[in-house]
Amino acid sequence: MQVCPPGQRTGIGKFFDTPNRREVYDYSYDGVMRSFEISLERTGLDRFDILFVHDLDVFNHGTTDKCQAYFDQFMCGGYHAMLSLRDQGVVKAIGGGINEWQMCQALAERGDFDLFLLAGRYTLLEQDALESFLPLCEERQIGIVLGGPYNSGILARGPATDAQYNYSQAPLNVIERVRRIDSICKKHDVALIEAALNFPLYHPAVVSVIPGGQSISEVTANKAILGREPPSALWAELKAAGLMRRDAPTLGNVAFNGKG
Repeated sequence: MQVCPPGQRTGIGKFFDTPNRREVYDYSYDGVMRSFEISLERTGLDRFDILFVHDLDVFNHGTTDKCQAYFDQFMCGGYHAMLSLRDQGVVKAIGGGINEWQMCQALAERGDFDLFLLAGRYTLLEQDALESFLPLCEERQIGIVLGGPYNSGILARGPATDAQYNYSQAPLNVIERVRRIDSICKKHDVALIEAALNFPLYHPAVVSVIPGGQSISEVTANKAILGREPPSALWAELKAAGLMRRDAPTLGNVAFNGKG
């Protein structure tokens, strides 16, 4: 991170109570090693369970060309640093914290990764990752930690006009889709937030979800929701209405525990 003026900090209008810093991206071998060593120093630990390369996607870097340049830098440099740290036993697993399943797939096709933290791209709203990425994860036993199961809030709060989606104001077409999903959930006496949190875990590659509670009460509420299985009729009606992919797993899956 780099100190900057308040008006140039990261996440203006999206993230709150953040310091006046902005990212400096360095996916080189030395860059990853420096970051790892600084993290050890800050935490007082001598090893980590998981090491993720973060934000290696178009969402963060703005253009395909810029993202590809960082991708190439990582695969030629930082990736080998992560392999070395895993081989040394100072990390148990390596992966990526990414906003796009396509970039996760590109990494999986080029390297040996244990799991991915995929943010918001396999949810009650979005299941395009079923096209090729999630089948690849099943085949290679790569685990998925699903971040953002509420798509930045709209699947928790419902179709309000000021709802957040993908870190920004939700567009009208997304609000309308959530309204239709919510209507069917209510018909089956299921809260939208309940369906949203449980849905990703039905896929056998998904080993965990990160709902991002902001308080103890929200964490407690999320814990209570997990395992409260919605009826199969709900999923069937959502699929019949074209609001879910028909190939989305919904019941009876037993997740493997991933390579890590």
